[in-house]
Amino acid sequence: MRAKKHILGSDLALSDAHTIAKEEYDELPDLSAVDLSLGAWKVGASPVSAEVGRVAFGAAMKKQKINITLDPDVLAWYRRQAGGRGYQTLINATLREAMRGKQMTDSMREVLREVIREELHPH
Repeated sequence: MRAKKHILGSDLALSDAHTIAKEEYDELPDLSAVDLSLGAWKVGASPVSAEVGRVAFGAAMKKQKINITLDPDVLAWYRRQAGGRGYQTLINATLREAMRGKQMTDSMREVLREVIREELHPH
């Protein structure tokens, strides 16, 4: 760890020990709606739509911790896609997309069955 501190050229312990004073918060500019609209939603390092970003953010507030076993190549791929950080969020987003796709498929299948029933047995 000493080598990293030297490369950064700073005293990380001093930075960690710093407590932000109220007047330092007052120096920060207020964010406007325009500022927020210029932002981009990201899951890990990957840009996503605002809808996916909001779902991921909302879900992050009530996530449940589990243990899961993944193949090493699968885990490595997600880590690369996310740029190292946020790979678990990316895995969660992929599972959510698969879940939504399955739900849509099931609902479309049910609609199709209903249409066929009506065609075969008109009222």
